[in-house]
Amino acid sequence: MTTVRLMTYNIRSLRDDGDAVAKVIRAARPDVVCIQEAPRFLRWRTIQAGLARRSGMVVVGGGRPAGSNLILSTLAVTVEAQVNVLLTKDPRLHQRGAALAVLRLRSARFAVAGTHLDLEEEARVRHVGELHAALDRHVPDGVPSVVMADVNDEPDTPVWRALAARGRDAHSVAGTGDGFTWSAMDPHKRIDALFVDAGIEIRSAQALHSPVVAIASDHCPVLVEVDVPEA
Repeated sequence: MTTVRLMTYNIRSLRDDGDAVAKVIRAARPDVVCIQEAPRFLRWRTIQAGLARRSGMVVVGGGRPAGSNLILSTLAVTVEAQVNVLLTKDPRLHQRGAALAVLRLRSARFAVAGTHLDLEEEARVRHVGELHAALDRHVPDGVPSVVMADVNDEPDTPVWRALAARGRDAHSVAGTGDGFTWSAMDPHKRIDALFVDAGIEIRSAQALHSPVVAIASDHCPVLVEVDVPEA
């Protein structure tokens, strides 16, 4: 088994404190980060590359072509494939998407998918089905995957159950603390989570809270350690 540190983090387009966002990521020492609400307007590629550099990471892929979902990793991670997915758009709602990647850390192969689901429940549930279909299309057989999401909903709702039907909610398996991720200034809801395939062992899961987290964004990040089988 290879231990992998995974983080999901909605950074609110760096509208709060971009330096604090980078400090939070660097301090957590993740191998892979799935970011929601990555900057998507003027010079977005340059801004995302700068965030990666300050966080001690590199850009794997995503960004505006993936509905503002971005994947970062350390240089120790090998990228085997990366795909940007746009989900079906509803009138008057934001374009939603996902960033997918097949990765390898040492001899362990795994896939990640980062997404930010809609504010409307019907769209959220539909998009989970589309995301799972994209994983089936783009992830090779036998490679386990992890979905990292700003769910925009709480546990025991239809969208949460749809996500958990395919991957275990990491916090429910091995979480410490309450797991609240919103808001960063007053954490009282758990709306960000990682959903892990059965082929991966979940070691720990926690929402990160600190004075730096409180000023970095309106969400708290979630950090999960997993053991991935070696090829």
